[in-house]
Amino acid sequence: MKVRVLGCSGAIAQGCRTTSFLLDGRILIDAGTGVGDLTLAEMRQIDHVLLTHAHLDHVAALPLMLDAVSSLRSTPVQVHALPATIAALQAHIFNNVIWPDFSCIPSAEAPLLAYTALETGQVLQLAGLNIEVLPAIHTVPAVGYAVQGRTGWWAFSGDTGPNPAFWQRINQLPLAMLVLETAFGNHESALAQRSLHLSPHTLAQELAQLAPGRHCPIYITHTKPSETQLILEEVRRFDAITPHGQATPHDIRWLQAGDAFDL
Repeated sequence: MKVRVLGCSGAIAQGCRTTSFLLDGRILIDAGTGVGDLTLAEMRQIDHVLLTHAHLDHVAALPLMLDAVSSLRSTPVQVHALPATIAALQAHIFNNVIWPDFSCIPSAEAPLLAYTALETGQVLQLAGLNIEVLPAIHTVPAVGYAVQGRTGWWAFSGDTGPNPAFWQRINQLPLAMLVLETAFGNHESALAQRSLHLSPHTLAQELAQLAPGRHCPIYITHTKPSETQLILEEVRRFDAITPHGQATPHDIRWLQAGDAFDL
């Protein structure tokens, strides 16, 4: 399985794109602004979009992508999401006010967009990949995802606050790579708590739930461009003194747009 990071920032700035991952060229996990860096030929190949939740930084490019490929596809793009996320898209984006309703364009019988509702714990088989829907705890209904690769599972927390159920399932999977959000620095820990995001302090508490002996690269995502260096420094400070397994720190890295992984 090839994972291409189109965007992994919590906001936009030069060189920064919001959340989107391209799997094997055919599946998008979230549709943030990073999708805009794809060519038309690459966008045309995307058959499935799996959304973690309805916030703009995770769905912003979806309506524009659909418009871009509208004359290039003869089959609908399947958008998989929680029922509440689908309802939000229908009410607030594809509502013929903000953007056309592509679920009935060019016709209701042959639309460009088709919705598929999913639920936490469900396992999907899409484009030859096994994808599990993981729990997330956010200010709107949300999920994360785990995808089975040849060398283990790629797991993405999505936007979430403290989430014991996530770690319970993560500890059962043979992980190849773990992508965790950390949206705020410790100086904004109260805001992180209210908005159900992680800060380095709560990230440390979350990682303490990772079972001993389980070691894989852990990539930090969703940092704000102005906060990235501060957050990474705070993460490095706690991880230098946090034992894991045989008293070694976690293998924590910073995710960047343009990264590509073969798992």
